[in-house]
Amino acid sequence: MALQFEIIAVTPFRQNCTLLWDDESGDAVLTDVGGDVPHLLAEIERRGVNLRGIWLTHGHLDHAGGVVELLKHCDVPVIGPHRDDEFLLQSLPEVTAGYGFPVSPAFEPTRWLEEGEVLEVGAYRFDVLHIPGHTPGQVVFYCAEADLLIAGDVLFYETIGRTDFPRGNHEDLITNIRSKLLVLPPQTRVIAGHGRMTTIGHEREFNPFLQ
Repeated sequence: MALQFEIIAVTPFRQNCTLLWDDESGDAVLTDVGGDVPHLLAEIERRGVNLRGIWLTHGHLDHAGGVVELLKHCDVPVIGPHRDDEFLLQSLPEVTAGYGFPVSPAFEPTRWLEEGEVLEVGAYRFDVLHIPGHTPGQVVFYCAEADLLIAGDVLFYETIGRTDFPRGNHEDLITNIRSKLLVLPPQTRVIAGHGRMTTIGHEREFNPFLQ
């Protein structure tokens, strides 16, 4: 038995929503429910898993814009991001409308996250790391047992997250990646917020922003 995952690209921005589940218990979570909710519901049903929660890395529309719609179908807690992204979740109605997305109401998660907290999917534990820079409240989820990092828009294949959004900070992002992510084992697989997967070892060696 093992921790399983399926990456599901959602919204016109092709954001990587991840369905994580524990084979043995069938318990599952969705990370970064940006949209395309009918497709996500169909995948949950196809896998035969029990959705236990929604985890958010940060408050941008392509990561959080589908949450309220999903909650109409699934009564589960919304966990994260850090409270410093509250302004983004409150601005969702205007921002989603401005981008031509289905309008998302503002919402507050069931629980904000702090550095050092631990979340669980079945028997698997994920450490919460606060990585401000792309947004001030960005968090990531790291499972040491499965060598897996859900990175949101912090770290991508040979690049890093944008820092030109409101309250972004390039220096903070670089400092946090170096001190909290590059110290993880090199074999750690990274599910980025967009695009292909990578590993910590690959980014240490080849990411031009981190040399």
